[in-house]
Amino acid sequence: MSSLKNLENEQLTARLRDPATVRQAFNDVIKAFSEPLYWQIRRLVNSHDDANDILQNTFLKAWGSLENFRGEAKLSTWLYKIAINESLTVLERERRRASMSLDDSEAAMAATIAAEPDIDGDGLSRRLRIAVASLPEKQRIVFNMKYFDDMKYEDMSEILGTSVGALKASYHLATKKIEHFFEQGD
Repeated sequence: MSSLKNLENEQLTARLRDPATVRQAFNDVIKAFSEPLYWQIRRLVNSHDDANDILQNTFLKAWGSLENFRGEAKLSTWLYKIAINESLTVLERERRRASMSLDDSEAAMAATIAAEPDIDGDGLSRRLRIAVASLPEKQRIVFNMKYFDDMKYEDMSEILGTSVGALKASYHLATKKIEHFFEQGD
């Protein structure tokens, strides 16, 4: 199965390099990656409108720098890196605009989730989202990528520019904090 995905990735990358097929290939990229990228972004920014804007900017940046994509990294890795960087830029801009510290920003994000009546239907999902939102930014990103997207540490390492060991430690700390959050609520 993995070799099939690699073959598909190689074929798509080749189509992205060919001027005759680049537009259709990029449309295929958008179709294939819009949903997973949206949810990765949404778990970071918590606003549907912001997530849509960031997703659109992600694809615009990818299109604008397509000639720089050499295919050394997986296409998905490259796109996730752009999406996460765009998300972090928006979060930092919002923090500066609101003159918030990182801790205040995380608390505000958790409060926003708690206040939204229709988000995620059941209480357990809502509590998990609040717990994840209260994590420090790096741990939140790592937890989202591993828990929700089941991403390999090696891919996360390429995206985030962090060692596998550091990512494993961040994920472990994040899960411990989430466990503690649930223990406090019971």
